Amino acid sequence: MRNVVRRDCLRLLALGAVGAAGPRAGFAAEYPTRTVRVICPFPAGGSADLVARVVAQILGEAWGKPVIVENKPGAAGGIGADFVAKSEPDGHTLMTAPGSPYAVNVSLYKKLPYDPRTDFAGISVVTRIPSVLVANKTVPYRSLGELVTFAKENPGKVNYASQGIGSTAHLTMVMMEQMSESSMTHIPYRGSAPAITDLLAGQVDVMWDNLGSTLPHIKSGALSVLAIGSAERSASVPDVPTMIELGYPNFISVAWNAVAAPARTPSDIVNAISGVLASAMKRPDMIQRLTDLGFEPVGSTPQQMVDFMNEEIARWSQVIRAGKIQVE
Repeated sequence: MRNVVRRDCLRLLALGAVGAAGPRAGFAAEYPTRTVRVICPFPAGGSADLVARVVAQILGEAWGKPVIVENKPGAAGGIGADFVAKSEPDGHTLMTAPGSPYAVNVSLYKKLPYDPRTDFAGISVVTRIPSVLVANKTVPYRSLGELVTFAKENPGKVNYASQGIGSTAHLTMVMMEQMSESSMTHIPYRGSAPAITDLLAGQVDVMWDNLGSTLPHIKSGALSVLAIGSAERSASVPDVPTMIELGYPNFISVAWNAVAAPARTPSDIVNAISGVLASAMKRPDMIQRLTDLGFEPVGSTPQQMVDFMNEEIARWSQVIRAGKIQVE
């Protein structure tokens, strides 16, 4: 299988080089010429870091050359993203990150040192995973409708956790409040783990989080799940209705991870990397590995990534503006 991926990589590089001119064609045909760094703008050990290491392994095996992960956390992914945006656009510095540095920070922060719409060359959305609305077992509501009714009759009495201000969990609940015309109290945490801990202990009532983080607690019965944020139901929790089914049109909340390079990275290199990742995401072993970790393999084209990123920017900018949410 490794030889197949390597062969596909070399074929794509050769095809990309055919249409190029002069030194660029020669450079692309030899790419990579040195160690490739995959920047993860979040700390080691989390889901973003895990996906980055899967990407690095795929590329390293395909090329037979070193590909390393460097963690540059801070500012909701902004520090690492800015580093990549300002790196040499030669394909030797890439970024693998979830949606916040690509689609949320541009609206969330008053000043951002980079613009995801102009400073990155999109390569591929590699994984996605739906958000789910989970609740502590002791709360007096057992469905989304009951939760919304309770929140409307008791404004501010429902406490919800998130991984922090501006996180996907926070913005998803704000979107739900806006669409349902209800009001709840936000309790921000420093990451998903402490938030889930307090949710399980009953210190907070509900939370939107990704299915991978919550599935063990759903299966054990420790948490009840009220809704899912994807457009379609998940095979992991097939009895859980989508928000769209429950009467909230256009309600989509999906965590995703994507690979990008600095803007002006040669398109033949971008397309070659995208092709390698797309091939890998179709391999049965990779599908099984990512599925076991709670992710859905994707492997999009560069244009599909850009289109999806712009959709997400539009979605969350509307929520952020309406909610008057901003981080300095």
